[in-house]
Amino acid sequence: MNFKEIGQVALALLTQFGLKLVGAILLWVVAQRLIDFGLKLLRRAFKVQHVDPTLITYIINIISVTLRIVLVVAILGFFGIETTSFAALLAAAGIAIGAAWGGLLANFAAGAFLVIFRPFKIGDFITAAGVTGTVTEIGLFTTNINTPDNVMTIVANNKIFSDNIQNYSANPYRRVDLLAQLHHAVDHHDAIARLKAKISQIPNVLQSPAPDVEIIDFNMAGPVLAVRPYCNNDHYWQVYFDTNKVIRETFGEAGYPVPEHRYSISGSSPNGIDPVVPASMMS
Repeated sequence: MNFKEIGQVALALLTQFGLKLVGAILLWVVAQRLIDFGLKLLRRAFKVQHVDPTLITYIINIISVTLRIVLVVAILGFFGIETTSFAALLAAAGIAIGAAWGGLLANFAAGAFLVIFRPFKIGDFITAAGVTGTVTEIGLFTTNINTPDNVMTIVANNKIFSDNIQNYSANPYRRVDLLAQLHHAVDHHDAIARLKAKISQIPNVLQSPAPDVEIIDFNMAGPVLAVRPYCNNDHYWQVYFDTNKVIRETFGEAGYPVPEHRYSISGSSPNGIDPVVPASMMS
C-alpha cells in the first residue's frame, strides 16, 4: 500500500467521522429542542389537569434528567460505541458516586418524601432548616426559599426533611404577638378597652377570633399587655406594623404617662431617715 492509498483511506475515514460528528451535533441540538418542547407541553397538560405545582416541578425534573441521559447514550450509539458497556459503566459510576456522595442520594430521597408527604408546597411561607421565606421550587436535591429580604436561599432537601418545619400558610390565619408597656398609674381596664376598639379597625384584622389584649407580665415600669390580633398570613407584616402604630397613637391620645422604672435606695442618714431616690433623679 502506497502513501496515495493511505491518504485516500484516511480521507475517507475522516470524512465519515466528520459526517457522524456533524450528525451527532445536529441530533443533540434537535433532540434538546424537542425535549424542551415536550416538557413544556407536559407541564401545560399537568396544569390543565390542575396537578399541584410542586408535583409538576418534581416530575418534570426527573423526566428531563432521564431524557438527557438517554440522548447521550443514543449519540454514543450513533458513533458505534457499545451502549450496553456504557450502561454498565454508567451504573458502576453511579454506585461509586453514590458511595462517595451518599448525601446526594439522601437529598434525592428526602425530595421524594417532601413531595409525597407534602409538609409544604410551592408558594407556602415556611421556616425550615433555619431559613424563613416563601418556597419557590422543590427540586430533586434542593429546595429554593426566597427570604423576606428577597434573598434566594438554596437548602438541601435532606436538611429540611430531617429538621423541624413550620408552615405558616397551612392554617387560614395566624396570630401577631406584640407587647405594650403601661405606666403604674394607668388603669389597665381603660387601656385594654381602647386597644381592642382601635385594633379591630385595622385593615385585614380578623373579627373572629377577636384580638386578644390582656396583662401578661409586670415589671418595674408597670403592667405589660399582650396585644394579639389575628390575620391571614399574606397580611401579617401589614397588621404587625399597623398594630404598633395603633398602640403608640392610642396611648398618646389617652394622655397616658410615659412608662418609667421606679425603685428606691435605702441607706443610713444622720437623722435616721432613709432617703428614697426616684429613678428619674438617678444619673
